[in-house]
Amino acid sequence: MAPLRILHVCSRDLIRELRDEILQLHGYQVVSTLSVQEAESLYRQSPFDLVLVDVEGDGRIPIAEKLCEDVRRIHPDQKVAFVCNYRVADSSDCPDEIIRSEFNPQALVEGVKTVLG
Repeated sequence: MAPLRILHVCSRDLIRELRDEILQLHGYQVVSTLSVQEAESLYRQSPFDLVLVDVEGDGRIPIAEKLCEDVRRIHPDQKVAFVCNYRVADSSDCPDEIIRSEFNPQALVEGVKTVLG
């Protein structure tokens, strides 16, 4: 069975690399980018099992919501999860899941497993 594919969109390079490594160690195939524009190009090519979007930082929630809406317009059944810390409210209806895991690798992996079912 092929590993599940995750598109990881993160604006912070060090965090992106750490999350990618954690997810890869747990058997996921990860394609990641720092760019929303590159993410758009990647998901237009083919759907992923999960689009994982980092929402930390100023202005990131509206960017993540727009990306989520754009993904769903092209792939309506696409699973999307936002990754954030405990300060970010789950006021968005767009993602399937909000994974609260900032600096908690176990919470990240458990959140991904939950959203992927």
